Amino acid sequence: MCQHQPPCPSADSADRESARLAAHHPEQGWSLLCNGVVLFEDTGELLPNGQIIAPHRPVHTGKVMTAA
Repeated sequence: MCQHQPPCPSADSADRESARLAAHHPEQGWSLLCNGVVLFEDTGELLPNGQIIAPHRPVHTGKVMTAA
């Protein structure tokens, strides 16, 4: 699917989210990456083979960061 040089990471690689955007629909909450992965704004993913990757946002610790 990817025509870039060097090619984007494949949909089954660990760094698949670093592929280039092919379509971006922020009003609908999703983007299509060059490798065929649909990336949702909640960080969930749908792979081209139909596999679902659950959202994986950083864990909220409840601590508030303040500027020094």
